[in-house]
Amino acid sequence: MHYQFPTCLQAAILDWAGTVVDFGSFAPTRIFVEAFATFDIELSLDEARGPMGMGKWEHIRTLCDQPDIAARYKRRFGRLPTDADVTAIYEQFMPLQIANVGMHSALIPGALDAIEQMRQAGLKIGTTSGYPKQVMDHVVALAAVAGYQPDHVVAADELPTGRPGPAQALANVIALSISDVAACVKVDDTLPGILEGRSAGMWTVGLRFSGNFLGLDYPAYQALTLPQLEEHRLRIDALFAPARPHYLIDTIADLPELIHQINDCMARGDNPASR
Repeated sequence: MHYQFPTCLQAAILDWAGTVVDFGSFAPTRIFVEAFATFDIELSLDEARGPMGMGKWEHIRTLCDQPDIAARYKRRFGRLPTDADVTAIYEQFMPLQIANVGMHSALIPGALDAIEQMRQAGLKIGTTSGYPKQVMDHVVALAAVAGYQPDHVVAADELPTGRPGPAQALANVIALSISDVAACVKVDDTLPGILEGRSAGMWTVGLRFSGNFLGLDYPAYQALTLPQLEEHRLRIDALFAPARPHYLIDTIADLPELIHQINDCMARGDNPASR
C-alpha cells in the first residue's frame, strides 16, 4: 500500500456567523460590547471584533489581555482582570447572546444556492463555530427554518480545545467519514478559522466581505462603489495574509466556482500542503 493524495474534494467545512449567516458578523460583536458594559467597561465594536473566530470565553480572555482594555479594567476595579473576571463577563455574555442571536440570523445572500451547488458536486457540509453549544443550538434551529441544514455541527465548547487549533474541523472529518483531510475545504471569515483549517491540513478559503473584516451589513456592502470595494479588498487581503489562506473570495456566493478550480488543481496532483 502507498499513500496517494485525493483527487477531488469530499467536504466543505463552513463557519457560521459571517460565512453562512449574519452578514457582517454582528450577533457576537454587539453582545461583547453589552457584556463588558455591565461591568462599566467601555468596548468599541472594532475592539470586540479583534479576536473573532475564537471560542467566546477565550475571546473575552484575549480582549482582557489587550493593554488598553486591561487598563480600563484596572482603573475601574483596581486590578487587572483575572480568569474569574473573564468567567463573570462570559456569564453575562451568554444569556445576552442567546436572547439576541435571532436578530442577526438571516442567511447570507447566495448561501443556500452555493450550498446546493456544492451538494450537487458531491460534497458533504460540515460546520464549526466560535459559538458555544447553547447558542449554536438556537442558530442551527433558525437556519433550518430558513432552509439550511448542514450534515454536521461542532460548537466551540464540545471539545477540549477550539480554534485556532484543528480539533473542530477534524471532528467533522470523523463524523462525515471523510477519507482524507486534504479532501476538505475550510471556509471562514476570521483568522482563527483559517488557521483551524490550515492546522487540520485542509484547503482554506477566506471570505472578505460577508464577515468580520469588513463589518458592514448587506445594504451597506451593496452601497460601496467599485473603487471602495477594491480598496477594502486590498486591505482585507493583507489582514488575512498571516494565516495564509489558500484562496480569498468575496462571499460564499463565489464558492461553487472556486470548488471547481480546487478540484481541477487536485486532479493535477496539487494538495493543501504544497501551497
